[in-house]
Amino acid sequence: MIDKDTPVYMISIVAKIAGVHPQTLRFYESEGLIKPSRTEGRTRLYSERDLMRVKRIVSLTRERGVNVAGTHLILKLEDDLERLFKALSEVLDAHAKETVISLLSELEFDELNAEKLIELLRE
Repeated sequence: MIDKDTPVYMISIVAKIAGVHPQTLRFYESEGLIKPSRTEGRTRLYSERDLMRVKRIVSLTRERGVNVAGTHLILKLEDDLERLFKALSEVLDAHAKETVISLLSELEFDELNAEKLIELLRE
């Protein structure tokens, strides 16, 4: 099984799945929103994680009307939250983890992906 970080998708496949033009992906890369891997021949390869990020960028920019600077900030905050919850997962005991998971499950969030954070705590 391939993990989420293994680069396997070519730019044309990612563009098709995400519903964007390959040039849009090159633009996202030039703006620092994504950083695909490169083969020795300089071909861009995207991982499953990259694909999910592209979909998030498309959602923010097209569906929510967020500009590139705002998208960059949102993605950085989401990355920071993910790192924080991974760190918490390493230092909290089982009871504390379940308490945080319970809180995340009970509270209603408009934008926060609580399910993803819960998954990070359970890893």
